[in-house]
Amino acid sequence: MEFGAIQIVGGILMIISSVLLIIITMMQEQKQQDMSSALSGQSDNFFGKGNVSSSKEQALARLTKLLTIVFFVVTLLVNIIPIIVNKVSSGS
Repeated sequence: MEFGAIQIVGGILMIISSVLLIIITMMQEQKQQDMSSALSGQSDNFFGKGNVSSSKEQALARLTKLLTIVFFVVTLLVNIIPIIVNKVSSGS
């Protein structure tokens, strides 16, 4: 099996984006609350207490979405481009 430059570069990009996705996902805080705070109506967002790191959380969430899109698009391209190239080179 012969690997083209697109597959090699795409594979490297997929590995990098998947490792970064794992790291960034692990850096994010969990958003679930325990049962006692749900029943008593307590919230960490009361009087701005939860907004201390909201910009960090928003940035991590955006980066996670961006890396997910990059991973998805690169995976599609790595699998679709060789099929197109084979069709064009075979002359059909």
